[in-house]
Amino acid sequence: MTKRPIAIMWFRNDLRLADNPALVKAVTWANENDGMVLPVFILDPVINSQLGGATRWWLERSLGALAKSLGSLSALRLFVGDAGKIIENLIDAHDIRAVFWNRLYDKPSTDRDTDLKAAILDRGLICESFKANLLFEPWEIKTGGGTDFKVYSPFWRACQKCPPPRQPIAAPQNIPLGDSVLADEATLSALDLGPKPFDWAGGFSERFTPGEAGAKQQLFDFIDDRLTDYADLRDRPDHRVTSELSPHLRFGEISPYQVWHSASHFADAHPGEGKTASKFMSELGWREFAHHILFHAKDLRSVPLQGQFAHFPWDQDEKALERWQRGQTGFPIVDAGMRELWHTGYMHNRVRMIVGSVLVKHLLIHWREGLAWFDDTLVDACPANNAFSWQWIGGCGADAAPYFRIFNPVLQGEKFDPAGEYVRQWVPELRDMPEQYIHKPWEASPLILKAAGITLGQTYPMPIVGVKEGRERALTAYQDMKQAIA
Repeated sequence: MTKRPIAIMWFRNDLRLADNPALVKAVTWANENDGMVLPVFILDPVINSQLGGATRWWLERSLGALAKSLGSLSALRLFVGDAGKIIENLIDAHDIRAVFWNRLYDKPSTDRDTDLKAAILDRGLICESFKANLLFEPWEIKTGGGTDFKVYSPFWRACQKCPPPRQPIAAPQNIPLGDSVLADEATLSALDLGPKPFDWAGGFSERFTPGEAGAKQQLFDFIDDRLTDYADLRDRPDHRVTSELSPHLRFGEISPYQVWHSASHFADAHPGEGKTASKFMSELGWREFAHHILFHAKDLRSVPLQGQFAHFPWDQDEKALERWQRGQTGFPIVDAGMRELWHTGYMHNRVRMIVGSVLVKHLLIHWREGLAWFDDTLVDACPANNAFSWQWIGGCGADAAPYFRIFNPVLQGEKFDPAGEYVRQWVPELRDMPEQYIHKPWEASPLILKAAGITLGQTYPMPIVGVKEGRERALTAYQDMKQAIA
């Protein structure tokens, strides 16, 4: 590599050029020191452990898009292995003077970053980290007593009392890059990010375009075409009005600052639409809250935040779990959601709550099983949002509804997919069912079923458990837990 001082820009979950504080600092440092920027991505054990099949698919394409944005496929230097050792080796082999990155908030990442920063600083080099992927750092928002928050509403009120989020930062105009091949450098194909054991992600690209350009287009389309209806229709899976920005935010292809200010500008330009913009921005608040909980929790993936649920009598029913995973529960709204997930890597948020409730309450299957399946199949699965949401669904998380509040999958379907259009799209065997029976085909007469071409138990399954039976079983299990800890 050319003998000029080098600043490493370590990309992680911030795969963008615009509004990237660490990248801006690396470029500024290089320009001030007649140096170069070395953009690096390391598939280390921490990052690798957080990837499922769907997110691996996304990451591969996002890294390719970032490399092209930097100028060529070889501009982004890829490595596989222990991040600390790789960066230390780069420092030993080249004239590295500075290392910059944007902060992450899960414990394995913070532990790794703390140790690595200390080692770099001990060498007398520059090492700085930046706030880039949250509007508010987890340690910035405290209760009146100086502790972290456990309930969303007061947390979000506290956030709103803070100075407004900063304006997004423009992408650097010119990034001085080196052109030499580095020892141990990998190719994108060598990262081996394709879904395993077989490629089941064929439908993902029909729904999404990974990368910074795709993220910006998704934001523009949402602001221009769907934000107006967001407050009124956001819970309706039969209407596509949600932003679907979550996978882009998960990989940092767009920043929450860019999203926040785009929604804010929309509200300023449309005075009558302040309600819908505010509702959308409050959903960004839930993302902030999930990361707040992640940072302060001991182990959000495994340990219930409400300790009593460590004694909950979960059922280990592998056949029921498999029927849920395959969208064969006999509850149409659940099966539609699970099939949408498998085909697109995505599921509407209201439907996520319904399918989650059926799993942990009607079927009494541990929320960690749902977390693991979503981790593998969701393109937006992240350490904060996914674990936080499953603990919420399980009744054991932060600000969770009491366990005894149990979603009725039939009533939920009738309320949020009233004409059954969402079900007809993803459960085509039910497409000819009359509207009044689309969410409960087992109540239809034999003549209606025959006219719709349905034979229950053959062309479409009977419910895996009775709606009333499942509710009563869940309430009994809840009481058994309370008695066990009394």
